[in-house]
Amino acid sequence: MKVIIETSSRVPVYQQIVTQIREGIARGLIQVGERLPSVREMSRDLVVNPNTIAKAYTELERQGILNTRPGLGVFAAQPRSELLHDIRSERLKEGIDRLLTEAVHLGFNREEVIRLIEDRSRAFQWDHSSTPAKKNRRD
Repeated sequence: MKVIIETSSRVPVYQQIVTQIREGIARGLIQVGERLPSVREMSRDLVVNPNTIAKAYTELERQGILNTRPGLGVFAAQPRSELLHDIRSERLKEGIDRLLTEAVHLGFNREEVIRLIEDRSRAFQWDHSSTPAKKNRRD
């Protein structure tokens, strides 16, 4: 998966990297256990300060998305199942509430939102033990 930095964006570069790696794993473009480029490699490829890459990797590791194996590199982590179901459920509800609030303000009705969610969810990998999700993205 190639990370693309939007230099004109107001979103900090490290956050753009975090978001794209999270989405890449969720979509199956980055497989659980797959090695990511080193800080130095990604810094060189993106022409970004190594500290920015390190900050993104540290944030992703803190979130349980990546794990570092000393001497081996940085890898996509197995999804966190150690969080209690209630905590995971609450985090998801918060995100859904943000999405629904935005949909209401954009003038969508309930059926349109459900249809869009069903359509977009097909692009994501739900079972991390199965084959990768289709790599065609419909934006």
